[in-house]
Amino acid sequence: MSNTPQLASATDETNCFHCALPIDDSNRVEKNIQRIVRHFCCHGCSSVCEIIHDTGLAGFYQRTAQGQTLSPPPEPPQDSELYDIDAIQSEFVQGITQDITQSITQTSGDPPGNEAAPNPQRRQIHLIIEGIHCSACVWLIERSLARAQGIVDIKVNLANKQAFISWDNSQTKVSSIIQHLGRIGYAATPFNPHNAEGIIKKHNRALLLRMAFAAFSMMNLLWISIALYSGAHEGNFKNLFQWLGFALATPTLLYAGWPFLRGAWLSIRHLNPGMDLPIAIGAMATYSYSVFVTLSPSATGEVYYDTVVNFIFVILLGRFLEAKSKRHAICATQRLMELQPRVANIIRDNESHIVPIRALQINDKILIKPGEKIPVDGIIISGQSSVDEALLSGESAAVKKHTTDKVYAGTLNIDSALTARVSAILNHTALGQIIHLVEQAQASKAPIQCTADKIVPWFVGITLLLATITFIYWSGERFELALLAATSVLIITCPCAFGLATPMSVAVASGLAAQHGLLIKNAAVLEHLSAVRHFVFDKTGTLTEGKMRVQHIISHEDEDKHALLEKAAHLESLSEHPIAQAILAQAKQHNIKAQPEKVTHFHNHPGKGICGEINQQMLFMGNTRWLKENHITLQTEYLEQSSALEKKAISCIHIATETSHIGFIAISDSLRKDAKTLIANLRHSGIKLSLLSGDKQAVVEAVAHELGGMNVFAEVLPGGKDEVIQKLQRTGERIAMIGDGINDAPALTRADVSIAIGSGTDVSIASADIVLLNNELDKIRLATELSRRTLRTIRQNIALSIAYNIVMVPLAMMTLITPLFAAIAMPLSSLAVIANASRIRNLFKHQD
Repeated sequence: MSNTPQLASATDETNCFHCALPIDDSNRVEKNIQRIVRHFCCHGCSSVCEIIHDTGLAGFYQRTAQGQTLSPPPEPPQDSELYDIDAIQSEFVQGITQDITQSITQTSGDPPGNEAAPNPQRRQIHLIIEGIHCSACVWLIERSLARAQGIVDIKVNLANKQAFISWDNSQTKVSSIIQHLGRIGYAATPFNPHNAEGIIKKHNRALLLRMAFAAFSMMNLLWISIALYSGAHEGNFKNLFQWLGFALATPTLLYAGWPFLRGAWLSIRHLNPGMDLPIAIGAMATYSYSVFVTLSPSATGEVYYDTVVNFIFVILLGRFLEAKSKRHAICATQRLMELQPRVANIIRDNESHIVPIRALQINDKILIKPGEKIPVDGIIISGQSSVDEALLSGESAAVKKHTTDKVYAGTLNIDSALTARVSAILNHTALGQIIHLVEQAQASKAPIQCTADKIVPWFVGITLLLATITFIYWSGERFELALLAATSVLIITCPCAFGLATPMSVAVASGLAAQHGLLIKNAAVLEHLSAVRHFVFDKTGTLTEGKMRVQHIISHEDEDKHALLEKAAHLESLSEHPIAQAILAQAKQHNIKAQPEKVTHFHNHPGKGICGEINQQMLFMGNTRWLKENHITLQTEYLEQSSALEKKAISCIHIATETSHIGFIAISDSLRKDAKTLIANLRHSGIKLSLLSGDKQAVVEAVAHELGGMNVFAEVLPGGKDEVIQKLQRTGERIAMIGDGINDAPALTRADVSIAIGSGTDVSIASADIVLLNNELDKIRLATELSRRTLRTIRQNIALSIAYNIVMVPLAMMTLITPLFAAIAMPLSSLAVIANASRIRNLFKHQD
């Protein structure tokens, strides 16, 4: 007896095992897959199937459960190696460790060396992938790529058939990623909004063709039905009209209804039912009964070809309207894309020439005429003008721009011509980075979505069970009645609204927020922020302007104020702190030139002060506690004077030598104009408020008093801010931290929700969940209201979906709903969810 193992043969030899398309015998391919002979329509499908099994991803075939059909694998890409060229890659690849919001803010002058060095090999690409049909495709792509060398992260969005892939360029290349996707059956290209639009139009065109065919049959069957119901239900006319109905309904079911039939077949094949299964069963059952009546001379029942055609048309129409409504609801991102001009005026040889944006390079000179949109990010090298940044940042007033100021792509030059040097183009501009973040937020999942994801898989099984019970119950009355009642149950149940409840709300909220100067980085933030009841604010640069001014210079009788200011300017010239900027500005007004070369042995003590040697004399500048630590005797007179000023929210920087306390400089910082309004609104909403600062207790308390009263955490060292947030969280509170400085980054990371001011440092912005693209503090209140509105909308949508099924399914089981009405009602539930999500727009109406 031979020991050679026997191969099993697959039972289905008429359809391709991978894509399920019919097999042409002339092209049949057979391959041994895990000791079973499988049949394929082409070598491409057999190769993809073999790769899927060899990599341990055979679970893909058990997960293919949606109604869309698979496609044979695309031809391998021929020119993907071109995408490895840096010059080409720069148009669509991002270095993901680079601060993605760097180009939309100006740093506040934090000292160099505090930022993490970016890894030039870490990159991210946004791909549009043809061939994604269902959650099984997402599962296959994510797991297959996750096992590939050099892949750092992969996120696939089923809704828009796009993927965000992060990789280490020293280990793999873009071409390798694209070719890997090709090998498992998906064609990938770098995302281009215009290409994406073409693919969507192609899909909608195919849906419209099926709809048009169904509509043609429906209108003709209407006349046939009228004839049958009006008396032509006997004799030869009856047979004639029944055969005409058969002739119209059969191609309609097989062509217009093909997506449902294919989806049902795949569901049965992989033992993982999708929502097309009950639709197909209802259509086929009604159609089959009508065919039986038509073919059987002894049959006395009625035909329901019109019912079959009508609900196929209505369901297709519902899906088409649903797709259009989704697109309309999340069109905010598209409007942001439309801000990007297509051409620019480049200056070469003192002449301007119109060129495409992609032809520009960094450091090119461009001319921006009055009334034109600025095509790229750049730095003004000549001219001055007002620039409208409202569409980008939400800032309503035009911003005055001068030489060395930054200008941003998508904003509008109003007054005069500007010449600028290009600093960023295409995806690397501020506008491109904002769009990138919004798309990532729309692709992310909020925690509440897990609830919906757990409910949806049970729907189909319960639907089939209820339809069976309905059929058995009513079959004792009349077979036709039982058939129509069961068909109505199969059609009217709809889990689609559950699936749309969260992503639609998140997409609308994040897109509109970006249009109004709020950059929300992921969906979970919206849910977390709605639960926050305690806001902790940094003081300097957040609630205050951060533009400090010297109010008083107090010195010893034998110490000239001019000389004291000069020494302070020399020492502060080596610091980047806002206090240093205020002292240097005051010195400039008094014609004092700061000379950092005169300072030796300089040391910065964060949260305490600075010291250095000038003309062989050590000088200390900082708070009194730090001076005491250095064993310096403090003058009672200075302490009394500074204490009085601190109670008026004026900070005092004390100056001393190693032996004596020689004076202090009093510096003030005004509150932002909308700080009081924000704090009052938040307090009215019942939110607990705290002020966190490294400044003296008296100064912080004075600011808190001016704002109407807040909890105060004063004299907190930079490392201590993180500890304060931790301590508050241990009490069970959800904390939101709002800050702008590099010292706020650890606390921002620790908080449940972190918000950074757009004028803050790059490090604080990178650490934040939400970024205010301008300095309007009222956006914080707007973000809070938006989070609550979004979460409320999600809950409403889920409740709406449950209520719909609780009401409609029993009515269908009681025969009070016809299959046609069921076909109309099913897509209406999804449209209701989309419409409700769109109501989030109302929150922004007063902002426009």
